[in-house]
Amino acid sequence: MDNLTSLFVEAGTLMLAGMVFVFAFLGLLVIFINGVLKKLAVKYPDPIIQTKPVRSASANKPVDGISPNIVAAISSAVSKYRQQQTTNK
Repeated sequence: MDNLTSLFVEAGTLMLAGMVFVFAFLGLLVIFINGVLKKLAVKYPDPIIQTKPVRSASANKPVDGISPNIVAAISSAVSKYRQQQTTNK
């Protein structure tokens, strides 16, 4: 039984040492890659993309996805419906 306990302690120590080694290696790798990328970004900067100028708003431009012509048609239909309802009572 004493032999089994010592094997578990040795396995745990080996596992912990391996995890520390992998964590340290990956941390150094990230630091190295960021350093290389910073140097490359100075030498090879990203191109600046030119955008097209924004056109001015037109009179029939949809507001919130609804055209002003449609709003006018709905408003006139509602008012005509209300007039018919008041005359039918």
